[in-house]
Amino acid sequence: MATRTDAPTRREQILKEAARLFAERGFHGVGVDEIGAAVGISGPGLYRHFAGKDAMLAELLVGISGQLLTGAKRRLAEADGVAPEAVLDSLIEGHIDFALDDRPLITLHDRELDRLRDSDRKLVRQLQRQYVELWVEVVREVYPALAEPTARSAVHSVFGLLNSTPHLGRPGSLPGRGATAELLHRMARGAFAAAGAAE
Repeated sequence: MATRTDAPTRREQILKEAARLFAERGFHGVGVDEIGAAVGISGPGLYRHFAGKDAMLAELLVGISGQLLTGAKRRLAEADGVAPEAVLDSLIEGHIDFALDDRPLITLHDRELDRLRDSDRKLVRQLQRQYVELWVEVVREVYPALAEPTARSAVHSVFGLLNSTPHLGRPGSLPGRGATAELLHRMARGAFAAAGAAE
């Protein structure tokens, strides 16, 4: 989501505003009319793009899980033949981009995942498991002594660290984006190094 440079489609504009509003006020605290007003169309006009709020929520949460997995696979493919440490750095950078640029989606996932239909929730979990396993493989290449369960726990811990960005304060209260990204990167690498040293 954050890496695109072309103009967003109307559908993408709706999803972005829906994510922001759902994160600010909760899924049930936002009406279709408010989402429409945020993008300059009538509430009923949204139904040309989505069947309703439930469909928006599903597309947001399934969509970002799929995008994270696709992005990680692309980074691994581009890093063919590169040292494992550089691959891990690339994965961390990609997740930091998400954590800094799509903060409302993190809040939305934490609060609203249980509102998805069972099939959508299972798909989100399936995509997330695949994403985690890509990381586990790379972490174990960097730290070969790490047992698989320990590596998996370390990956989940680093995700918790990186996904804490919605709780860091208002965007204007943070240091610049570059400085925040650099800090998060150092902390993620430090966490993995600590896990590797403990084995």
